[in-house]
Amino acid sequence: MSLIDLLLNLVLGAALGTVGGLFGIGGGLIAIPVLGVLFGLDQQLAQGTALVMVVPNVMLAIWRYNQRNRIDLRHALLLGITSLVCAWLASLYAVELDSRTMRWAFIGFLLALAAYNLVRMMMAQAPSGSELRHPWGWFGVLGGVSGAMGGLFGVGGAVVATPVLTSVFGTTQVVAQGLSLSLALPSTGVTLLTYALHEHVNWWMGVPLAVGGLLSISWGVRLAHSLPERLLRSLFCVFLLICALMLGLEASGL
Repeated sequence: MSLIDLLLNLVLGAALGTVGGLFGIGGGLIAIPVLGVLFGLDQQLAQGTALVMVVPNVMLAIWRYNQRNRIDLRHALLLGITSLVCAWLASLYAVELDSRTMRWAFIGFLLALAAYNLVRMMMAQAPSGSELRHPWGWFGVLGGVSGAMGGLFGVGGAVVATPVLTSVFGTTQVVAQGLSLSLALPSTGVTLLTYALHEHVNWWMGVPLAVGGLLSISWGVRLAHSLPERLLRSLFCVFLLICALMLGLEASGL
């Protein structure tokens, strides 16, 4: 890798880290389309390489979110343990799938998430608060489902858990993003291990991306806490649609 390539990957990692901190997703959701479209990586390789950046970014983002809104340890542990098991099982399945099939499945996943977020934004919702609307034991189910999605698509499950935590359990957006990162850390770690063992990781690209992300993710977290709740959710929906469009154009050969 040349010095120019190294610097470009550092800058790209910094941009992705900022986005990851803003939306509480570690940057992987945008990194995967970028690596697939701009660098021509197949779906599994793009997901595995993105995870090299995501894992340290998630660790730093959890610390930053916990500094501003204390994360409940009981909730985080239940989400983390169930997501770890399900992510491991799903990642074993994902590495054996056809790359093109995986890409279209990932596009459908992004569109479904965007549609869900748009629908809940248009519907009247009870105000968010500090008390959960449902027993926190249900976090075990949420962790399992989100972990499975993370293991399959390499995005840590945070993008699944965040809207569910706000709409179903009634948490605020920033609290949901902090808990989702707690869920994402173990699931992304075990998924990265699985992808690496199956040689679906480009470490030469992933490590500079990770360094760039670590230098910038705190900016995204700070920005997330400064934006109005509705604006943050709207930006998240737009972000999902852009990612799906990028991958759709690449997969269709346009």
